[in-house]
Amino acid sequence: MNAIAAALALLPALGAGLGMGLATAKAVEATARQPEASGKINAILLLGLALAESTAIYGFVIALILQSKV
Repeated sequence: MNAIAAALALLPALGAGLGMGLATAKAVEATARQPEASGKINAILLLGLALAESTAIYGFVIALILQSKV
């Protein structure tokens, strides 16, 4: 039962991966359209990627906690 709960706790990692891929693609498109704004686009992108990665890390930590409660 703990393995199922741990697997479900890792679902945010899937969402974070998809979200980070989409955000990166949009940032590349925006930089291609407006190269002069690349610095501002990169700063916003890095902030968004950090927030998305934190959700994946929280899910991973919860999955580890659930696995250790055997």
